[in-house]
Amino acid sequence: MNALRLLLSAASTFVVVGCARHEVPPAEVLLAVEVQTARVQREVWPVEFATHGTVRAVQRAALAAKVAGSIATLSLAIGQAVQAGDVLLTISAVELTARVAQFKAQLAQIERELARERTLEAAGAGTLDTVKTLADRLAQGQAALREAETLRDYATVRAPFAGVVTKKFVEVGDFAAPGAPLLQLDGRSAFEIEVAVPESLAAALSVGAALDIAWSDAPTRLRVTVGELSSAAESAARTMTAKLPVPVGTAVHAGQFVRVFLPGPQVATLLVPVNALTLFGQMERVFVVGENNRASLRLVKTGAVKGGRIEVVSGLEANERVVVAPVATLRDGQPVLLRP
Repeated sequence: MNALRLLLSAASTFVVVGCARHEVPPAEVLLAVEVQTARVQREVWPVEFATHGTVRAVQRAALAAKVAGSIATLSLAIGQAVQAGDVLLTISAVELTARVAQFKAQLAQIERELARERTLEAAGAGTLDTVKTLADRLAQGQAALREAETLRDYATVRAPFAGVVTKKFVEVGDFAAPGAPLLQLDGRSAFEIEVAVPESLAAALSVGAALDIAWSDAPTRLRVTVGELSSAAESAARTMTAKLPVPVGTAVHAGQFVRVFLPGPQVATLLVPVNALTLFGQMERVFVVGENNRASLRLVKTGAVKGGRIEVVSGLEANERVVVAPVATLRDGQPVLLRP
């Protein structure tokens, strides 16, 4: 019996010593890291609406025929540049040329008759009434000749300003009636953006108001001002047309599409510095510092970026403290030291 007790005592001692040698190590201790924080700010921002506008040349001319006739010459191509005064096309108007020649012949005859009657009147062989009658016929003939020459000149269509041919409505041999469109010419020196503004948003706009635009999908925005704003809404689409002058020197072309950002109603939003946000795959995260001065990882959803700050749609509350530019080793629950 004594031998059995000694054996059990030795076994229990071995178990205690063996357990002491295989203890589970303590949990990893997270050391405090120094961080800089910023408060979540609540501000009132206008809701922003993006729409599309079209670049137009400030100088635009739809050239139409002023006389009837067939197109005699037209060698221009769409996109071709022309200078002010260049001949764009000519209209065959033989009857106008013939009328000019007819009026010139009639004037020459009246001038000869008037000269003869003035000589006779000076010699006492003519009458003053005859001289006056011929002088009146001469003035009427001169007026008729100027009118005929003007109509003849209308057969030659010239560029009213330097620009680019953007549309052609006729070709050589086509018949041009008075008022029928011939060509469209756009200027090259100044451009503007035409945008249809929904009637509900137009009330917040006025001439001189500043708007942001962006070319195509470019992330960089450009600030422009409203140059013109129509006072009447288009009945079908319920929109109003606004024109935004393009800054001089900007490389654009007529017909180019541009995004225009319109201000909407004012709403309260939460803002944090952009560099407080970190990404993990598709997840947006920030570290929030609580009262216990520990970093708490928080998933958020963000919106627009403006002036170095980003809108937080969900995941944060106003006045919470977020870590700015967190180090890559910062972990959830890690103690932090607030940098002054």
